[in-house]
Amino acid sequence: MCVIQENDRVVLTGDIPSHGLEAGDVGAIVFVHNDGAGDELEFVTLDGSSSRVVEVTADQVRPVDAREIPYARILATA
Repeated sequence: MCVIQENDRVVLTGDIPSHGLEAGDVGAIVFVHNDGAGDELEFVTLDGSSSRVVEVTADQVRPVDAREIPYARILATA
């Protein structure tokens, strides 16, 4: 099992419609809650602007894979 730590990039495993986020979106862990039970996750636009900070449970994210490439899309309005 991979331990996700603060500052790690992670991938959403499912949509979070209330924040306009979709499975596959890439964010960075900014705070780990309760020894990994949940996390605060920040999403930034491609110009580096902070867009969303959301709380997620451990099962809503996974580590990035070195073979993955990012995908650009317009962020939905939440």
